[in-house]
Amino acid sequence: MRIPDFKLERYFAKWEFNAPYLLCSSDIEGWRMSELLALADEDGRERWERLSLGYTESTGLPALREEIARMYPGLEPRHVLTFGGAQEAIFVLMNVLLGPGDHAVVTWPGYQSLYEVARATGAEVSLLRLREEDGWKLDLDALKRELRPQTKLLVVNFPHNPTGALPDAAAWRGLFALAEERGLHVLADEVYRLLEHDPKDTLPAAAELSARGVSLGVMSKAFGLAGLRVGWLASRDTALLERCAAYKDYTTICNAAPSEVLSLIALRARERVLDRSRELLARNLAVLDGFFARRADTFRWIRPASGSVAFPKLLKDMPVADFCQRLVETEGVLLLPGDVYDFPGNHFRLGLGRTNMPDALARLERFCDALWP
Repeated sequence: MRIPDFKLERYFAKWEFNAPYLLCSSDIEGWRMSELLALADEDGRERWERLSLGYTESTGLPALREEIARMYPGLEPRHVLTFGGAQEAIFVLMNVLLGPGDHAVVTWPGYQSLYEVARATGAEVSLLRLREEDGWKLDLDALKRELRPQTKLLVVNFPHNPTGALPDAAAWRGLFALAEERGLHVLADEVYRLLEHDPKDTLPAAAELSARGVSLGVMSKAFGLAGLRVGWLASRDTALLERCAAYKDYTTICNAAPSEVLSLIALRARERVLDRSRELLARNLAVLDGFFARRADTFRWIRPASGSVAFPKLLKDMPVADFCQRLVETEGVLLLPGDVYDFPGNHFRLGLGRTNMPDALARLERFCDALWP
């Protein structure tokens, strides 16, 4: 396999553990171990205390799969397969579904592995561009124009990284109607699902809407547990999951036993876990509203409808990569330039999910004052 460097991850490898203020992180502030364990029910605490550090079931801890399935009405544990994070799930599914002669359509800008892993299988990939001038909305007519007889997979990411966009219910159902009509599988990257800023905007999961729908989930984003490295695929296509499980034998084989139990504890207490995430996002969004109102001559943004990221645009005559470089070197504040997505324009990713975001934003404002008094 030949695959390009993952630009976003290479950028983070350089800066993530050196910059004191990560103003571009896509995850929610991580839980401390003691705080998470305090949420455990009696069964969860017992599982933790008697945990044996041996191999685990390759498909995932049965109790964990049962708890994940509860988040998808109509699904059962057999409709869930766990992985070592969302990245492994993407890698496995793409290699199972795609190969030379196949075609996939992927929303863009987006997480690089959603299209580069597909290309590395030998498949052709068309990028479905979301446009700022359209409010980053999903354009079904544009999608139809990208479909070919060889199209096998449609890959979408909503709530969207990096823009925070979310389709309306009609467009979302229209997408699945189109996929059903063409016999396509749909991989829906839903790792920011349940972080809708208005709960009424929460969309049905792909696995609920279609037998060919595959929902990608992870403990990293909405649940603030990136260090556990637990992700999953949920789908009613059990034959597809069986093929993925067989392919997983060549990757991680199984999950880490402590991570599975800690994920189980968090998901059983998910309303408290999600309340923490949503409250943090609401506070930070209020701060950002004031910042962008004051800085309308410097930045433009479309306020995200969901998730923990946004994709503002620098309006000044300075390349955004230079702006981000000078900011981190001067103030220790890390932003993610749109260059890592190969996306044109002066956009950058901004993260909403860290507790020190107001301090980081104050440093960003001080930096802008110095550049453009």
